[in-house]
Amino acid sequence: MAVLELTKANIKETVENNQIVIIDFWATWCAPCRRFGPIFEGVALKNPDVRFAKVDTEAEQELAANFEIKSIPTIAVIKEGDIIFMQPGALPEEVLEQVVAKAKEIDMAEVRKQNS
Repeated sequence: MAVLELTKANIKETVENNQIVIIDFWATWCAPCRRFGPIFEGVALKNPDVRFAKVDTEAEQELAANFEIKSIPTIAVIKEGDIIFMQPGALPEEVLEQVVAKAKEIDMAEVRKQNS
């Protein structure tokens, strides 16, 4: 599945209609972001059951602020509407693949039970 360009206009629908959404916060001027882009897109192609999306922090400053993005690239993982992972820095491909695998394994009912 192609990587979605996430905006303020489509984030609510994207999160509501996908069990897992993995977001790459980036900007065109950011060299580490540009190097990480192909890794992110490659892992997205290997995981068609997960919605991968990118947020251009320059174009979507309000959205980046809502996620309290302080540095880029930053990866956020949302499962069933809840942020379950957030980390700044470009990840190696194998680490991003591990993040995706762990996100798939997490039982959100169990997480919510523990947090209530």
